[in-house]
Amino acid sequence: MNDRYVSPLSERYASQEMQYIFSPDKKFKTWRRLWIALAETEKELGLPITEEQIEELKTHAEEINYEVAKERERLVRHDVMSHVYAYGTQCPKAKGIIHLGATSCYVGDNTDLIIMTEALRLVRKKVLNVMAELAKFADTYKDQPTLAFTHFQPAQPTTVGKRATLWLMDLKLDLEDLEYVLGSMKLLGSKGTTGTQASFLELFDGDQEKCRQADQRIAEKMGFEGCFPVSGQTYSRKIDSRVLSVLAGIAQSAHKFSNDVRLLQHLKEVEEPFEKNQIGSSAMAYKRNPMRSERIASLANYVMADVMNPMLVASTQWFERTLDDSANKRLSVPEGFLAVDGILDLYLNVVDGLVVYPKVIEKHMMAELPFMATENIMMDAVKAGGDRQELHERIRTLSMEAGKNVKVNGGENNLLELIAADPAFNLSLEELKQTMDPRKYVGRAPKQVEEFLDEVIRPILDENQDVLGLKAEITV
Repeated sequence: MNDRYVSPLSERYASQEMQYIFSPDKKFKTWRRLWIALAETEKELGLPITEEQIEELKTHAEEINYEVAKERERLVRHDVMSHVYAYGTQCPKAKGIIHLGATSCYVGDNTDLIIMTEALRLVRKKVLNVMAELAKFADTYKDQPTLAFTHFQPAQPTTVGKRATLWLMDLKLDLEDLEYVLGSMKLLGSKGTTGTQASFLELFDGDQEKCRQADQRIAEKMGFEGCFPVSGQTYSRKIDSRVLSVLAGIAQSAHKFSNDVRLLQHLKEVEEPFEKNQIGSSAMAYKRNPMRSERIASLANYVMADVMNPMLVASTQWFERTLDDSANKRLSVPEGFLAVDGILDLYLNVVDGLVVYPKVIEKHMMAELPFMATENIMMDAVKAGGDRQELHERIRTLSMEAGKNVKVNGGENNLLELIAADPAFNLSLEELKQTMDPRKYVGRAPKQVEEFLDEVIRPILDENQDVLGLKAEITV
């Protein structure tokens, strides 16, 4: 296999579980399950199909004879009819009733919908596990003051845990979108070549109700509540667009998280996991590059670009069906899922192993805190008898001087010393230093973390305990 292209999504990024969902085995076994459901439904609704024929189909449902199908496709150039033929060679008694009344999209489109639904469920499970790890992280560091940034310039302090709730909130929004789309998934059913069910109306001797029942029974046999009420030959390709839009939303959230981690790692405040024998750079042995976060960003860019594919397909389908969707769907839908699967495994792995350096955080905080504490200092000076307007001007002037000392002279932030030396403030250096407790400046951040986790996140996690506890395996 080293002499041909192999997708890095399968070799490096996506889990075995997600890869199986989009595997040939899954696809063709689902085709056979659909043919069995069709035969059972047609028998139940009065067509001359025997239990013996159905049992023969079930006996060989898992035994895909790939070589027979491939050889047949080389001859007839039609994948569905090749697999009908291959199944028929294994089931001679049922051969004549396989695919009865159906068109290719009966197996093709219904299988796509089944596979996307299963893949969405796996994505949902992984999103919930990332949320659970982020919740633990936020709770652990809810009281740890840290510099907040606006425009990547130091701003009013927050806490490490509060910042994590921002990542968590993004995923909570993604989960809402995911669950909405997942809850709206239906099957195509047995709609026929142009969506009119004409072939089934003929099979059932003009019985309209049996045609309606056929759709519903097939859906239920395949684990769905129902089918889309109308369609052309295919289900609306807007479904693919909706699904990939959800994946792109998750990619956006993960990318934002990865950006923040990369910036924090530059500041040496937080680092992603770095294994004992890991090499950060081929040239610079000391380096610890945020490679997993960078990979999240890289895959996320791919998924956000990929969402354009189903949009183009959905917008350019002609009337009841054209085939210019097929090759695109074979690439864009599986690859979108495989990439998001890899992103979520990386996200879970990074959060699970995030390292926080409180001393570095404190050092950065204390270098900026005197500027942020000036409002409190001014109020204390007013209480000590000072004039508010005069003090405001003095603080502005001294802040400029301290800023110059830091940026021009490369010195320490000496604002407190400058204020202590100014008689207008009537405050000693010791009194000023007492104002330098970062916890005084984080506002409601710790309480906001508690409220958010208790009121919003934990109820979600409690309802989904059965899917929690994943540990992400990273291949490279």
